[in-house]
Amino acid sequence: MLTFDKFREECGVVAIYAHPEAEKLAYLGLHALQHRGQESAGIVSSDGMTLRPHRAMGLVADIFVEDVLAKLKGTLAIGHTRYSTTGDSALLNAQPILVQSNKGSIAVAHNGNLVNALEIRSRLEAQGSIFQTTSDTEVIVHLIALSREHTLPEAMADALRRVEGAFSLVMVSSDRIFAARDPRGFRPLAMGRIAAQPGLKQDTIVFASETCAFDLIGATYERDVKPGELVIVGPEGITSRFYATAAPQSSCIFEHVYFSRPDSLVFGRSVQTSREELGRQLARETGVEADIVVPVPDSGVTAALGYADESGIPFRFALIRNHYVGRTFIEPKQSVRDFGVRLKLNPVRSLLEGKRVVLIDDSIVRGTTSKKIVRMVRNAGAKEVHMRISCPPTISPCFYGVDTPSKNQLIAANKSIEEIREYVGADSLAYLSLEGLKKACGEGEKTDYCSACYTGKYPTNWVDVEEIQPAVRQVSGVRS
Repeated sequence: MLTFDKFREECGVVAIYAHPEAEKLAYLGLHALQHRGQESAGIVSSDGMTLRPHRAMGLVADIFVEDVLAKLKGTLAIGHTRYSTTGDSALLNAQPILVQSNKGSIAVAHNGNLVNALEIRSRLEAQGSIFQTTSDTEVIVHLIALSREHTLPEAMADALRRVEGAFSLVMVSSDRIFAARDPRGFRPLAMGRIAAQPGLKQDTIVFASETCAFDLIGATYERDVKPGELVIVGPEGITSRFYATAAPQSSCIFEHVYFSRPDSLVFGRSVQTSREELGRQLARETGVEADIVVPVPDSGVTAALGYADESGIPFRFALIRNHYVGRTFIEPKQSVRDFGVRLKLNPVRSLLEGKRVVLIDDSIVRGTTSKKIVRMVRNAGAKEVHMRISCPPTISPCFYGVDTPSKNQLIAANKSIEEIREYVGADSLAYLSLEGLKKACGEGEKTDYCSACYTGKYPTNWVDVEEIQPAVRQVSGVRS
């Protein structure tokens, strides 16, 4: 499988209530959220009585062909596109997870990671519970089924109070959609509406991880599901309750740095606005004399536009990305240096030759890809290569729904900035400051952010992450 040296996207969720083609809207919503996970996808629909699931490994458009969608016809639906952060990469862990319980048939789709899932799972297994997956999401399903509360909304609230960590989730029963976020608001979840068309009795209510999904299906963004809130949409209308007391907000700042699409509103703020400001702030803090600003596509493009605008240095697309590279490839027997990177990127020699280049990227994880890209730019004739990163050095792994390497694999946790510069082969290297990052992303305006990957200070109460990490990997399959 061909991948860049980047953090893995986590997951994307979507939910549709009261539409005659709910399954098709869920499919389109997942298509818009494909960037959040390319490993597996699933939809569970309801016609008001029966839940119908389909899950498979692969990309959304390949899974949900016309014949498959025809079997999912319903007026309610939830969907999920996944890259595993907890649980093995296998079909059994694809979501939504559908179960028959004493509370009726329910299906759950989850974006995030539960930091106390291992503890809860061990306790439930000791009490006789049988788990069908290695995903932490199944813990929520068991807690709902085992709750002493009699109604499904009360049981769900009871279950959510017992888990800790990051979760934005949607759930469907035969006639209701549920949406909830954890009390700290780590992961995004937006709520929107499609106005009733002629012949339809009511508006369609929709939920999605990012608002770019609303744009595709013709929905209007109304608001975010609030941290600690449980929203229920059913025959009686929309009801809302807060299942937990307020906690300090810790929205994932990396959503604005890298994960989310620039055309989305995330945590109530334009991602495009944040990324352009990241670039401007980077230029203010780390300016250097140069001839052109070049982004590492696609994730470095918006910050590079901001950097060029602030610095007055011309922006140029001097690295061209091939968007049609699959997940596997056949390498020639005669090895080609940096073959994997060259499959995805190719330099424009006429733009780079003899130039002093500012190379903009969103992050450096292990440094291996950055080293190859710098070498590629030099080999295309660049006179100087100055690398600029639109976030601070990443020194700690994330345990809230992002697949990150362990600390000993993060180059910034083990090398100084000068040592990293020397390793990647740049003439200079500079990162955006933590203060600059928070300012660019509007810290305190709409939300406060979690920046644990840059500071090592985690917002949840948990045992030492370096001690628990091997146990989590062994039992739950967390990737490292």
